[in-house]
Amino acid sequence: MSISVHPDTPQAGPLPNAATEAAVSGAAGEPRVRTRLFTKYVALFVAVVAIALLANGLFEVLFYYREHKAALIRVQHEQAEAAAAKISQFVKEIESQLGWTTQLPWSAGSIEQRRFDALRLLRQVPAITELAQVDATGKERLRVSRLAMDTIDSGIDLSSDPKFTEAVAHKVYYGPVYFRRESEPYMTLALAGARKDAGVSIAEVNLKLIWDVVSQIKVGEHGHAYVVGPEGRLIAHPDISLVLRNTDMSGLAQVRAAQASGGVMPDALQEATNIEGQKVLTASAPITPLGWTMFVELPVEEAYAALYASLERLALVLLVASIFAVLAGIFLARRMVGPIQALRSGAERIGGGDFSQRISIKTGDELEGLAHQFNDMGARLQESYADLENKVEQRTAELRQSLNDLRAAQDRLIQTEKLASLGQLTAGIAHEIKNPLNFVNNFSSVSTELIDELNEVLQTAALDGKTKEEIDELTAMLKSNLEKVVQHGKRADSIVRNMLLHSREGSGEHRPTDINAIVEESLNLAYHGARAERPAFNVTLKRDFDPAAGLIDIYPQEITRVFLNLISNGFYAATKHKESAAAGFEPTLSATTRTLGSKVEIRIRDNGIGIPPEVKEKMFNPFFTTKPAGEGTGLGLSMSHDIVVKQHGGTIDVSTEPGVFTEFIITLPRVMAAGDTTGGKP
Repeated sequence: MSISVHPDTPQAGPLPNAATEAAVSGAAGEPRVRTRLFTKYVALFVAVVAIALLANGLFEVLFYYREHKAALIRVQHEQAEAAAAKISQFVKEIESQLGWTTQLPWSAGSIEQRRFDALRLLRQVPAITELAQVDATGKERLRVSRLAMDTIDSGIDLSSDPKFTEAVAHKVYYGPVYFRRESEPYMTLALAGARKDAGVSIAEVNLKLIWDVVSQIKVGEHGHAYVVGPEGRLIAHPDISLVLRNTDMSGLAQVRAAQASGGVMPDALQEATNIEGQKVLTASAPITPLGWTMFVELPVEEAYAALYASLERLALVLLVASIFAVLAGIFLARRMVGPIQALRSGAERIGGGDFSQRISIKTGDELEGLAHQFNDMGARLQESYADLENKVEQRTAELRQSLNDLRAAQDRLIQTEKLASLGQLTAGIAHEIKNPLNFVNNFSSVSTELIDELNEVLQTAALDGKTKEEIDELTAMLKSNLEKVVQHGKRADSIVRNMLLHSREGSGEHRPTDINAIVEESLNLAYHGARAERPAFNVTLKRDFDPAAGLIDIYPQEITRVFLNLISNGFYAATKHKESAAAGFEPTLSATTRTLGSKVEIRIRDNGIGIPPEVKEKMFNPFFTTKPAGEGTGLGLSMSHDIVVKQHGGTIDVSTEPGVFTEFIITLPRVMAAGDTTGGKP
């Protein structure tokens, strides 16, 4: 395999700035490689090999465990059956030897012969410790013992003893195991003769001799066999001390289960705990016809030693195979990843503008074909690159010209819109100013005539007999007219100030300001201003400020203008309602603030005339007003809407019920967005 990356032709010049920035931004936007391809291939190869070996090893161990355990149980069961057969044969031989003593009938001259046969039987069968012969009536006629004096014709009546009655009924009787001097196990074996007058021979068999049979059973290195009687007492065990201590084995689960199932061990208890508390594999077999049970046990550690060795071998094989898989994975990954890395490096250089770059891969597969395609693509790009610069320059010039034309058209459009807006604004203001100024002009002439008339009245008062009351009446009329002139002059001044406010270009800097203080200041300014213009003005103010409202980022002058406008409108509506309301009506205006987390809510409510639905829809439009001519420009609510919404990014809404109340609801963000910091221009 040959892998290389080299240029075949001189490199082209650098890309234009735009192309270079695009290539760099494309490389910067490329997703970060989290895991290298080489690492993935190695990990994948190792994982495949390890999983295959591990799965094969686990299945092999599982099947081997089952087969090995079944084989061990089967061997132990065969050993238990063989041992049980030996013990049964041992008892059968004693029974066969005892049968010779029941062949002769009882007669006066046969007692010595029977005694001689009994002594010979004791010499031939060491397990028989004592032999008694009973006649057909149940009277003991002879007793020969290794441990006591021989007795002839003792006359002991055994006719109701189970060892006599059972033997007569069943021809043979196997008595329960008992312990003489609480240490040596014994069993009574009674055999009846074939003839009724032959009587019954009763032998006391010492079971210690069964130990020879049990001790010869080899179960592994540390396993052993033992015999348990029907009551759970230990009859034979390789450790004779356990037998001599009259050990009770009924507490073991395997003993109880085997005796409950007729001497056969259930499969569920093939693993159990022996009397020493050690985990063992156990098997059992019944000893017929005695009702005993033979147990064969092997420690689990010894039984599974071969299995543990197999697991160690498997772990070693897995370790060696994993090392081999890592080495093989590294080798194969290098062979596979090398061409891919060459393709990636060449593609990056072509993408960076080096169209003369050529990729050389000699693998004879799809990767080599892909490299040829990249090379063809680079050649075509290099050919088209020569025409690209001219086209880019041409398109750039065209775009520049288009942008200049667009800017010129936009400037003309802006100038046109400004002129139209200015004309509309001027027309509206001229219309609003015309009425109060006409009133001032007309009333000026009237006031002049009144003044002249007053002078004449004062000069001729004595001649014509004018009274003081008439003079006071003329003076009051003159004063009233002059006050109206002053009032309309102030309205004209207010209109001009609103016009200048609506067309402002800047109003200071925005800064964190206490909104409660702004609302309180606006209430006081509007209230005292209304009292100055209308001395009879009387509106009750209510305040409910939330201390948590705190500081918010606003243009203080702009927000103050909004509050002044809304509060003044509330005063106007409340006083207007009082003129038509029933007696006892008290005009009221309330201002509340409340924090809304990242926003602050301000409510200004009056109990005035309210706003009709048709007016509510248009109330924020410029120059819209319902006040009589000369009392409003229609710019206040429009200006307030622009300041709150456009300049501060807040909201302004109104809730009203005609004849009941009007409530303006303003929400302002605590921090102005970057796009809202327009320097005071909504």
